[in-house]
This record gives sequence, C-alpha cells and structure tokens, in this order.
Amino acid sequence: MRPIRRDDQGPAVAEIRSILVNLELLAPDPGADRFDAATEHAVRAFQQCRGLSIDGRVGAETWRALDAARWRLGDRALYHSVADPLVGEDVRTLQERLLEMGYDVGRADGVYGSRTARALTQFQREVGLTADGTCGPYTMHALRRLGRKVVGGRPQWLRESDALRQSGPTLVGKTIVVDPGHGGPDRGVVVTDGELSWAEADLAFDLAARLEGRLAAAGMRVHLTRGPYAETGVTDLERTRTANELGADLFISLHVDGHTNPAAEGVATYHYGTGTGATSTVGERLAGLVQREIVVRTGLHDCRVHAKSWELLRLTRMPAVRADVGYLTCAGDRARLVRPGFRDQVAEALVAAVQRMYYPTELDVPTGSIDVRTLQAAIEATADA
Repeated sequence: MRPIRRDDQGPAVAEIRSILVNLELLAPDPGADRFDAATEHAVRAFQQCRGLSIDGRVGAETWRALDAARWRLGDRALYHSVADPLVGEDVRTLQERLLEMGYDVGRADGVYGSRTARALTQFQREVGLTADGTCGPYTMHALRRLGRKVVGGRPQWLRESDALRQSGPTLVGKTIVVDPGHGGPDRGVVVTDGELSWAEADLAFDLAARLEGRLAAAGMRVHLTRGPYAETGVTDLERTRTANELGADLFISLHVDGHTNPAAEGVATYHYGTGTGATSTVGERLAGLVQREIVVRTGLHDCRVHAKSWELLRLTRMPAVRADVGYLTCAGDRARLVRPGFRDQVAEALVAAVQRMYYPTELDVPTGSIDVRTLQAAIEATADA
C-alpha cells in the first residue's frame, strides 16, 4: 500500500484517526479526515510504544499494527482460522495470559495460530470447559478467575533457554536463515558519488554470501531468503514464512542504514520486543552478542541493541535479529562498507556471535577472542576422523 502521510485526506485517514482516538493518542474531532500535525504526532507515539520504525507515516506494517490494536480481550470470540488467522492485541493478551499460567503458546505474537489453539484447548480441558479452542465468554470468565501458575521466571524465556541448552554447543547440523535485506526492485539505501554508486541490497547480499560460506564451513545448514538478481521483491512476511517452514534454529537479517544527516554512523542490532514487556529473551541475547562482536572486530560506532516489534522479528518462531551494519550515507562508514575485507570482518563477527549463542554461560569466551578459522578446522578434523 502507498504510505498515508501528512496532508493526506479521505476515509482511510478518518479510520486511522478513529483508532488513534480509541487508543487515547489523539483528541476526538468528529468528521475530521485530514492527516494533520496532531495525527502525525499520534502516529509517531503509536510507533514508538509498539516498537515500530518511527516515521509518522502509515505504511503497510503500521496499518496492520493499528488494525490489531483496536481489539481488547473479550471484544470478540477468538478461534483458530487456518486460511485467515485472527490477529490483534486481544490475541496477544490471551497468549501472555496463557504463558503466565504455564501453557505453551510459543511467542506472544498476536496471531491466533494452531499452537495458541492447542494451548487454549488444554486450558479448557483442565478447567472442565468444552475443549474447542475458542475463547468465548465462559473461557474468558475462567481466565479472569484463575491466577498465574508459573513463578521464578518468564515461561517462554525458560522454554527458549532450555531448548538452546539441550541443542548442545556445536554448530554442526543446526539450521540458520540468513536474510539479505531488500532485493529485486527495492534497492534500499542508494548512494551515488560521481560515477560510483552503491546500493544497500547489493552490499547486504554480498555480506550474506560471505556469512553463508563461513557458517556452512562450521557445519550449519544455511538458507538465504533471496538471490542476488531477483526480478521481484521478497516481503518481510515471505521471509518469515521461509524461516518458519524450514524450522530454522536462528534467523539473521542483514542491512546497512542511511540517514539525511551524513554524520549518522555506526552499527545497531534489533531483536523482538514491545513497549508492553513482550520480548524474545534469547533473541535479545543473540542481538547483544552480534552487536558486541561487530563493534570490537570492526571499530564501528556502537549504536547499541534495541527492541522492535517489526514483523520480521515478531513472526519468526526462532530467535531472530536484524543487524544494520554501518551507514551508507556516512563517508567514513561507506569507505569501510565497500571494502571486501571489511565485509569479511563483519561476517566473521557474526559467526563468532552465533557460536557464542550455543556456549553455556560458564564456558563463554571474551568478545573478539574466537578465531573463526578454528571452527572450520574442527569440522574438517572431525570429518577426517
């Protein structure tokens, strides 16, 4: 969809304003259908609190988030629809409630999928209700009546951490999806200097290819979400679907950044999280490792780790991160990014971060100390034996 922005007018703007009013982010103004300064400010506030990119415009992802935010738990019956799953804030609230009570819904992503339906069915069976996976008035009453059952930590964090520990420290046999950002007609950030031109999509794919080779050499099964010359783009929803269908253990999305201010520089890494407390704790750990390894090994400015609720991070069922490695619009960062040797450094930093993810806490090593070549040597030695 075309982003709806400042000074636009019409029914779509009226709908956006209505949702923002209901969320108490915008003062009521009956009949108003213009995207004015107050509406833009409210959209920015919504994006801020939901962990979205803050640009004051309503694109496809912000619209889906607004549409989901209109629902509160109890406003409608919730059920599992295979063809068109129910999505909304009410679904996420239900998922978090079930997690608190010890039921495994996976990540609280706001999508009423089969895992949520199974968890609700189990709850209904245990409290003596009709086990149909539909959250109606009787189920709502039972949910309100019962308190949380899990103590001593967040249930989803415990499950994710236990799965990580049981998988063992080696990378051999694990599956990772590497996602080069943009692609096809979407070139991402593009910078031209005289006769030279660089595009984010090309640099991201080159970095992904370098990472693919190193992770494969360490024994991982590596899948890229796109090739270098696709004629059509790949949406974020398609990228997450690929990772979920492959049953990947990890997901890493690679981008470079851009800004109107040429002084903007550095690397930032993102993991799933919202302003309301939902997060992927293991994803947060991976983001921290990625950020520290890249900063130490490349010297890029540390723009830190941030929680975002982008669909790319929210809808993946495995720990997922997005790394924005340098600003193509910054002369200093650009001079590094266009050097193949620098992209090799970034790829090695990412491999080291992935390996450290699987080390037990007591066996972890200092940042920057892993020699990626030894991982490949260990695989070759095992194969020879």
